[in-house]
Amino acid sequence: MTATAPRYLTRFRCLADTCEDTCCSGLVVPVGKACWQRLRDAVAGSPDAARVEAFVQPDEGSGPGAEDAVIAKGADGHCAFLDARKLCSLHGAHGERALPDVCATFPRAATRWGERLEVVGSLACPEVARLCLLAEDSLERVPVSEDVAVRPGSARRVGGDAEDAWTRHAEAVRATAVTVLQQPGAVSFASRMFAMGQLALRLDGFYFRGTEAFSGDARAGAEATLQDVLRSFAAPETLAAIQESFSALVLPGGPWAGICASVVRARQAPVRGERFNALVSAVLASYGGGEAPDEAWRLFAERRERLAPGLNARVEQYFRHHAVNHWLRHPFTDLPRLLDYVFLLTLRSAVLRWTLFGHPTVVALCEGGVEGTAEAQARLDAAAVECFQLIAKHVEVSPELHTLARGLAGSGGSETLGRMLVLLKGM
Repeated sequence: MTATAPRYLTRFRCLADTCEDTCCSGLVVPVGKACWQRLRDAVAGSPDAARVEAFVQPDEGSGPGAEDAVIAKGADGHCAFLDARKLCSLHGAHGERALPDVCATFPRAATRWGERLEVVGSLACPEVARLCLLAEDSLERVPVSEDVAVRPGSARRVGGDAEDAWTRHAEAVRATAVTVLQQPGAVSFASRMFAMGQLALRLDGFYFRGTEAFSGDARAGAEATLQDVLRSFAAPETLAAIQESFSALVLPGGPWAGICASVVRARQAPVRGERFNALVSAVLASYGGGEAPDEAWRLFAERRERLAPGLNARVEQYFRHHAVNHWLRHPFTDLPRLLDYVFLLTLRSAVLRWTLFGHPTVVALCEGGVEGTAEAQARLDAAAVECFQLIAKHVEVSPELHTLARGLAGSGGSETLGRMLVLLKGM
């Protein structure tokens, strides 16, 4: 066992044509030079050779002379190689070896931290979303074979440069963030996110991409300061104190509702998926169209209050698990600063919370007064899986969300943390 994965991934099995969605729709499938050649070799001499030449096209977004490609989609947004049974025709005819890396490995993402391999799932897959969100032990990391990654050789690498303090200390920083999210106690998810924002702000002055604070004679002092900050935020009493100060804050919710509505509405036109657009339309309608943020906030707050007595703990679990999975799947070192990462995760969580409480099932639960029963939880679970999966697939990876996050975050530092508070108080 030379790799690790969350326990839910050891339980994962592709549902294939019985899945409520298909990974062969809505996602961009890049095909690297080596994968492109392997695919051509696999189909050579078969009827699929002409289809591969027609449907695998140079990636214009990679610039002139690029050797990478993407797989074309049909008018319905489905992959050109998807058959009538929602199965891959290339896989059926030529086997897994013919597939591009993205197709072969999805919904898994493999990252090599030094010599250690981590494999994590994507909530853009409905079955992964179910397994990750609903089981209490789903995120316990367990040893697995590297074969779980399907193609471990295609894993991305993080770190490896002993002189790069940004990546050298990344695992310790991430471990503290995960501890804050998973620490036992009646601390709200929003308070935990605020704690991560404060942690990021404390580190912002000396720990960031390209930092020189850990160079030369200053290295020992910077590392000691970093460890002191991490140790402080991992302590239960720190989280309890942050919860108390966060709970005392009162902010208007209209701006929060307006931001969430604009994020989801902006994805309606570009996305051709029927399930996503049906959900967005229903959610917007539940908030009166989302055009009046203060009224949308009132409706949200009312639903949150009605659902809280019996099902709030379940909702909190969804968001904790989503956030922990995000930390495991997406290295924060991809962004220039830790605060940028925490702000983006907060925006994602806010959009998810707004969407979930506008889901027709959740609206019906709130209006019907069903509290804490097994039936109510099952209905809530199904709504959550649909929301988290569709938002993960069509919103969280969109360039528009990243652009919006950069604009909303402001100039950094305490200004970014203050803006983050607006997003958190809606949760």
